[in-house]
Amino acid sequence: MSMTCAETISAYALRSIGIGERLLPKSDITLCDQITLIGSGMIWNIYFGLVALMLGFVFATALAMAKASSNKWLRKPAEWFIFLFRGSPLFIQFFLAYELFVALPKAGIDIFGITIATGNLTRAWAGALVVLFLNTSAYSAEIFYGALRSVPKGDIEAADAYGMVGWTRFRRITWPTMLRLAWPAYTNEAIFLFHATALVFFSGFPAWQQKGDALYYASYFAEKTFNPFVPYPIVAGFFVVLTLIVIMVFGLIGRHLNRHLPSSAPRPKRARMMLIR
Repeated sequence: MSMTCAETISAYALRSIGIGERLLPKSDITLCDQITLIGSGMIWNIYFGLVALMLGFVFATALAMAKASSNKWLRKPAEWFIFLFRGSPLFIQFFLAYELFVALPKAGIDIFGITIATGNLTRAWAGALVVLFLNTSAYSAEIFYGALRSVPKGDIEAADAYGMVGWTRFRRITWPTMLRLAWPAYTNEAIFLFHATALVFFSGFPAWQQKGDALYYASYFAEKTFNPFVPYPIVAGFFVVLTLIVIMVFGLIGRHLNRHLPSSAPRPKRARMMLIR
């Protein structure tokens, strides 16, 4: 007996994270089945994109500062890191990372008496996340570096005149200005990152216990129904909605960063009462 759409949502909405029905539908596959399970897989795409974006933001800031440094021991490693991850295809990075993680000992690596766990790096939730984090860090660092070089010298000189030096000047003047200048390009990088999470399905990292992303379930339904023109447009639709959410959230943050600047939109003229003496 086939389930109703409400029962399908209850059974499969969280299946990608191990909650709900374990067996996938194999016959009488409905549109509700496909939308629900592909939407469930989007949880992993959001996880990959969101965590990589947050961690990458911090690391990219450090990389941009290192690249702008006059110390070559900081500048050169940052330049090579950014060049390598921006210069090589993301899919190749997935492949090489997986082969590297497979070669690592499952028990972990002992460094100065501290054991670093490596057993989960061959699984998508950890290994693919590391690759996405490093990749977006490189692209974001180049964006931040360009913005850092574009900070007006007058702002720095004004900060010096007020006695702001070192960390205080960076926190109150340089970093906020850098973010304002970089935010439009960084918004595009965030969108590209979420789109890049679809490549996890094609990488060597397997989906553990069928806990796959959106494309994993779309591929399953395309194989079972022999009709790819239903599941893949559903994936595209989910990513369009996700893109709109990213644009909205980053737009709100951008307006907050520029809240002290005069608005470029013309203000409506106020009607004034003409007084006749």
